This record gives sequence, C-alpha cells and structure tokens, in this order.
Amino acid sequence: MEPLAAIDAFAALAQATRLNTFRILVKHEPDGVPAGELARLVGVPQNTLSSHLSILSRAGLVMGERHSRSIIYRANLSVLQEVTLFLVKDCCGGRPEVCAPLIESLSSCSPKGKRNVR
Repeated sequence: MEPLAAIDAFAALAQATRLNTFRILVKHEPDGVPAGELARLVGVPQNTLSSHLSILSRAGLVMGERHSRSIIYRANLSVLQEVTLFLVKDCCGGRPEVCAPLIESLSSCSPKGKRNVR
C-alpha cells in the first residue's frame, strides 16, 4: 500500500461516525448491510450517512452494490488488510518475537485462528 492511500484510509476513519460505520460493516461481513438499516444501526439520518459512506468509499474502505431498490454496503476487507499490513510491515525491526503478541491477537480474529474454548 502506498503511503498516500494509507493516509486516505486513516483520514476516513478519523471521525467517530465513519469509524463506527466501518466497524459495523466489518461485523456484518460477508453479508453487508442495506443502507437504511445501516443508518438505523449507526443512529444517523440516511442523508448524513450517505456523506460518510462517500468518504469511506473514496478511501476504498467500503463498497456499495445495488440489489433491486436498495444498496447493500460492505466493508472492503482487502483494503483493511492492506492498511493493517502497512502499519506492521516493519514491525519491531525484523524481530518477530517482539511482534508475536500483536500477530497472535490479529490471528485470533480469523476463523483459522479461533480456538475452541470449553
């Protein structure tokens, strides 16, 4: 990821409503959320949400797809992955043992990394 693209993504997420919107969309992957339902979940009017979604979309963080008369919004997880990798690419000066707790906490989010806790 180019530094300017990372800056755009960080800038888009550096506002409470947009960050909350993106987190909700990540939570609802892979199905996405219809625009009206997303506005309700975020707690803002649809026209306000539209402005925020436009900024997130320009940064590549969200995608909208028309289904009949509604638009389903989804988080662009590949861009989230790129931003995360951009942050940790040179983690700990090439000493993986220092970054192990960070890598472990990230891997626990993936289906492969989930543990069976009983």
